[in-house]
Amino acid sequence: MARFIVEGGTPLRGEITPAGNKNEALPCIAAALLTDEPVTLRNVPRIRDVRNMLEIASALGAQIEDLDPHTVRITAKELKNDELPAALAKEIRPSLVFAAPLLARRKRARLGQPGGDVIGRRRVDSHFLALGELGATLDTSHGFTVTTDGLRGADVILDEASVTATENVLLAASVAKGRTVLRHAASEPHVQQLAKLLIAMGAKIAGIGTNMLTIDGVERMRGTDHTLLGDHMEIGSLIATAAMTHGEVTIKNVVPDHLRMTRLVFGRLGIDTEIRGNDVFVPARERYEIESDIGGAVPEVKPNIWPGFPTDLTSMAIAYATQAHGVVIVHEWMYDGRLFWVDTFTREMGARIILADPYRVIVLGPSELRPAEVRSPDIRAGMALLAATLCAKGKSVINNIEQIDRGYEALDERLRKLGAKIERAA
Repeated sequence: MARFIVEGGTPLRGEITPAGNKNEALPCIAAALLTDEPVTLRNVPRIRDVRNMLEIASALGAQIEDLDPHTVRITAKELKNDELPAALAKEIRPSLVFAAPLLARRKRARLGQPGGDVIGRRRVDSHFLALGELGATLDTSHGFTVTTDGLRGADVILDEASVTATENVLLAASVAKGRTVLRHAASEPHVQQLAKLLIAMGAKIAGIGTNMLTIDGVERMRGTDHTLLGDHMEIGSLIATAAMTHGEVTIKNVVPDHLRMTRLVFGRLGIDTEIRGNDVFVPARERYEIESDIGGAVPEVKPNIWPGFPTDLTSMAIAYATQAHGVVIVHEWMYDGRLFWVDTFTREMGARIILADPYRVIVLGPSELRPAEVRSPDIRAGMALLAATLCAKGKSVINNIEQIDRGYEALDERLRKLGAKIERAA
């Protein structure tokens, strides 16, 4: 297994451009299989999850062409297979969104058990309940097999505002017969971008950016050219990392509207940020103060569905808060396993954190973090631990960085350009 060797204590300084949005790339790859014409995706992050998704598309019969390091052309003239490779599917949760193109073109999708980060229970019910409304039938006797005699529009309400379930319905409804109204839909930026890609392919979708989408199915989708936005999760992570090291960093090519809640929450935790055109600037500060609630109450960081604070940034909020003066409660109610990494953080690096229950931690800052050898348990906790080692003075080792590589492209190389002392070792 690969590892990062980090010499912490150096403030990050300079400019960095975020990679393309991972969570946009994955469903867009599946969307390309809705048509037999070429779909070109640009600003694609070269990370493990994207590679796995492209390999699944190839196994199903799509032709994959790398036009340059961050541009891929997908041509699915014919889908020769309706079964996802089990070894790849179990590596990546969004493999579920291949259900829609397979149902549309093959009438059957054999999906296997989806994988992804181990951060607690992650339901798949929303996908199959919604696809059932669109005319699909689920068989669980051997994994997940979904069949249909023809997708048809319906009035669908999701039992939770699941991002991937919303994406699955968007793909399926775009080629279903008739109108679909999708209620309680997720509206994250990557969901909006997927809808825009589908419109460019010929879909008829109204309500983008809201929690109710109206989709009128079309008989045929066409090829198109689509550029992915920068990853707002990576941008949020970089903001917190820059602050933790007391650095001064400009993050290029952001979408300011997508950062409003991140900047609001981080601002209350003491991080100043400034929007400069399409860039966000993080100034250097010697001291960070957590802002108490009115009346002096301990503040709470609580993720929520979009446009709430993203759950994928709770680990970074925890790591950063160890370097700010004050106390904050982080209430991660979405995933019952996302906070368990803080035990390692506390024990090995000296962070002052109380794990109140599986969903809540109390962070008492500041902590003088010490260097340590730790293991990345998942994408987001791995990034938080990396930020912590960049902050801790001395030599640290992060093992299992394959988890970090799943979500962040060449992070060590790009952080070195900001002055970070980080090396990758076998």
